[in-house]
Amino acid sequence: MSTTAPPVRHAQTRITLLVALAVFAQESTWNFYDAQVPPLLREHITSAALVGFLMGMDNLLGVFVQPWLGNRSDGTRTSWGRRMPYLVVGMPVAALLFLVLPHVAASLPLLVAVMFCYALVANAFKPIAESLVPDFVAPEKRSRANAAVKIASSLTVIVAALISILVVDEHPGIAFAIPSALMLVSIVVLGLTVRDSRSPGYQAALAEDAADAAAPARPGVRRVVLDIVRDPDRSRLLMMVAILLFGSAWSASRALATPYGMEALGLSRGDAGGLLLPSGVAFLLAAYPTALLAERIGRLRTMMIGMSLFAAAMVVGTVAQTPAGTVVAFCVGAAGAAAFLVNAVVVLWNLAPSARVMGTYAGLYAVGWAGGGFVGPALVGGMVDLTGWTLMLLDVAVVAVLGVLAVARVEALQRRTDTAKAV
Repeated sequence: MSTTAPPVRHAQTRITLLVALAVFAQESTWNFYDAQVPPLLREHITSAALVGFLMGMDNLLGVFVQPWLGNRSDGTRTSWGRRMPYLVVGMPVAALLFLVLPHVAASLPLLVAVMFCYALVANAFKPIAESLVPDFVAPEKRSRANAAVKIASSLTVIVAALISILVVDEHPGIAFAIPSALMLVSIVVLGLTVRDSRSPGYQAALAEDAADAAAPARPGVRRVVLDIVRDPDRSRLLMMVAILLFGSAWSASRALATPYGMEALGLSRGDAGGLLLPSGVAFLLAAYPTALLAERIGRLRTMMIGMSLFAAAMVVGTVAQTPAGTVVAFCVGAAGAAAFLVNAVVVLWNLAPSARVMGTYAGLYAVGWAGGGFVGPALVGGMVDLTGWTLMLLDVAVVAVLGVLAVARVEALQRRTDTAKAV
């Protein structure tokens, strides 16, 4: 065993870094999209609720596209694997559509059309890269691996904020070109180095295919969802609810941060777009420690602590409503949110009943998160229309607290299950 363990660890580390690169490229476009597309829309639209609705459109598409593509990738069998064929096609197309966005911004119909096309293509492969983690990494190490992926994601917040501060006011076209180029470079590296047909998850799926030749290579999305809904143990279903709720709070805080800075704090578009820069550093610093904490005290307990910290930070930000106070609130909130984002999908992966549905479960996590991304900005935007921009962070906190309650219920169910097994 001692002769095989180092190569296995090396392979897991290598694939973790490569998946982190792919996610870094994807999220570079998504974070910059969240920061700088709302101002493009506000040149045509005054309603915060409508801007929030259009910004949530990509998440609504994700609800339909992501589980279907994740499920399709579960059943794909090629010499290259089941994930890579989708990535090498989808990522270049998404990069091109993202590049076009500022050049069609003068026309609202064209802008919305390109937003729709970009969201459709980018959502198609979004969960597939992350599915490489459970394919290659053992269950007990997945929080650490996912922490590395989330660190890459947090770096994109910094990249998006720096582009907002340094480039977007003077050269908006070049600003959008930078994330597009990052995506193209990453898929070239990934395509040349990864063959997921060699992954333990892929080999386990092949073994399950051979053992149960009469069953389909992949259970359909409907079958997977019905299994979750009908399960007497509601843990998986409640986890999906928690993902939806906290995804709503997190997405609203990100998608509406730039107009919040402009309207409530009186900042310029570029400076408001940079409000999230320090929070990216906070997330970066907190991600890996939350994975280690989860291994010590449990993933669900770690998630509840982090979510509560996020909600408390939003309340403090409402009270200390200055640029500095807002930056501090976003930093503390991002550190708390790291506990949820690192561990939530790992909980679902580890609850999955088969290696043949890992992509589907990644897609279901993405559905919950995308659903929150659709509901959150529109819901909080509607609350802003009623109460004003000054209370936006408090509105976010209310939604986050509901997510804490859902995770608390999952933790109680799991504790009851563990007690029953021990008897």
